[in-house]
Amino acid sequence: MENQGLIVEILRIRHRGLYDKLMTWYSTSWKNKPTFIYELTLDGLKAKSTDVIGKGGTFTSWDTMFQESKMLRDAEEEQETSTIVIKIIERVTVKTGLFKKTTKEVEKEKFSVTYDYRTGRWTGDDYFRDYDGYGHYRGNTFEVWFNIYQNDFDTDYIPYWTEVNVLGTDPMRDDSDKDPDGDGIPTTWEWKWGYDPFTWDDHEMLDPDIDGLENIEEYETSRWLSDPYHQDVYCEVDHMPGRPLWPECAQAIIEKYAEHNINMYFDMGWPDTPKNGGGELLPSTDLSQDSGKVLQFYNHNFPDERKGSFRYVIMYYASGFNHPAKGNIYDVVVVGYKTKIKDLIKTWLVHKIPPTGRGQRIKVASTLMHELGHSVGISPWTFEGCDNISFYAGKKAEAQYAKTWGKYYSVMNYFTMYDTNLLDYSHGKNGEPYDQNDWLNLFVASFQYPAELIEEIYFEPPGFDKVIYGETATGVTGYVYNEELTEKLIRYMGEWSPVSPIKSKWIVFKLEDKDKYPDYKDIKILVAPDVPYAGWAEYAEGELDSEGNFKIYSQQEIINELYSQI
Repeated sequence: MENQGLIVEILRIRHRGLYDKLMTWYSTSWKNKPTFIYELTLDGLKAKSTDVIGKGGTFTSWDTMFQESKMLRDAEEEQETSTIVIKIIERVTVKTGLFKKTTKEVEKEKFSVTYDYRTGRWTGDDYFRDYDGYGHYRGNTFEVWFNIYQNDFDTDYIPYWTEVNVLGTDPMRDDSDKDPDGDGIPTTWEWKWGYDPFTWDDHEMLDPDIDGLENIEEYETSRWLSDPYHQDVYCEVDHMPGRPLWPECAQAIIEKYAEHNINMYFDMGWPDTPKNGGGELLPSTDLSQDSGKVLQFYNHNFPDERKGSFRYVIMYYASGFNHPAKGNIYDVVVVGYKTKIKDLIKTWLVHKIPPTGRGQRIKVASTLMHELGHSVGISPWTFEGCDNISFYAGKKAEAQYAKTWGKYYSVMNYFTMYDTNLLDYSHGKNGEPYDQNDWLNLFVASFQYPAELIEEIYFEPPGFDKVIYGETATGVTGYVYNEELTEKLIRYMGEWSPVSPIKSKWIVFKLEDKDKYPDYKDIKILVAPDVPYAGWAEYAEGELDSEGNFKIYSQQEIINELYSQI
């Protein structure tokens, strides 16, 4: 381990406070963006972002995505580890007298990790396959995305020791674009996320975090901070003239999902995206759920390479809906808002939403969160309080509704959707049968699956009579379900779930004919969240030993064995 140097990249910092400010009545504090810096300490060498990148190191923003920066540190020859401490320091205004104020730097977050020069992994307050994602720290005030790696002769940034002892690759040749097993993903990504680069993996099907992004899509979205073991939701947002998605709306929704360990991303004009990426100005036109005109934008403004990994959001002029553009897959969301004074006054009188910037942002965010809710598995046919319109049948019906489905306090309930104190899914505090915890009933990958019913023209919810099939069936070509192995896996997994606190179901399929499929692995492990109509995702694949025990490839087991011999 010679000529060693450490590089720490700060990829993104997001302040988590906008939601609370936006939800504060009569407040305009949501308009005031926070100012903050970061401080890095690498083996005792300390520097602030203002030292590293000058004036640009002072961030005045709720979110610094695409404002990456880095710091380098020399290391001793044969040094085995380095300690990295990352602090986020916010500049806040405090009163120093009756009419005096001053700016004070307040440390809001501090976390540390220890980097191992042999393995290229780090441990501590963040570690591989931890709860909130590798290279991602979620604190109370800020969340930080970062990367750590070391100087490397062949510039694939896989450590020399790992290449020689674990992977068996050539430390003198760049492996960043090599795919020796031909499974569609290069060595560097497979190494980082714990796969064997010399054994074919079914990356087109593997989805261990059940977010709908199979590993091949996780690889393709890795430049936008995806993690194959942590749920990510990507949305491309295009808009018609005068109808952008306000950043405050996006940040509010990002925060609510973050509180439940889901990373939400909105491309409203990202750099380096495919042709027709987010932020595209669309021609003005009327849209409706029944007209099917969203197909025009889906075909010509939503990149084909994003279909199946991104949801498509269209901002326009009227009410919102989530409805298939192609086939029967709910991956398109349409959200609209009006800006004329008469419309704002009507909204104030009908929904009690004040005609202010804050009120309008809550309304748009509530609409968008509602429609996105359908794309993550909350629908009228999974819970009757969702999209229930029975309270429109007069005052008596409204009074009855308030005593029943009115207890479902969620943006998914038309009755409470625009409550300016809400902007959230239900937490189920009112109990069954008229309430549910929406957050414990999400199926994030549902936007990839054909819906359980055909929402034909003039459809009215809940549509139980139109459900075309029950629980999602599953099967794996060349494999058969094995009850004994399934029971064995369930005992081993216990209550653990990759989407905790949502519970999961597990099944194991065993290869039927090794002679017919000589390159296939012995078993495939499938998982599904234990919620209505959830589909199955491939969690892992592996071999069986002579005693019928599972053998799943593990870099860490190889490393532990090597360490035990040192």
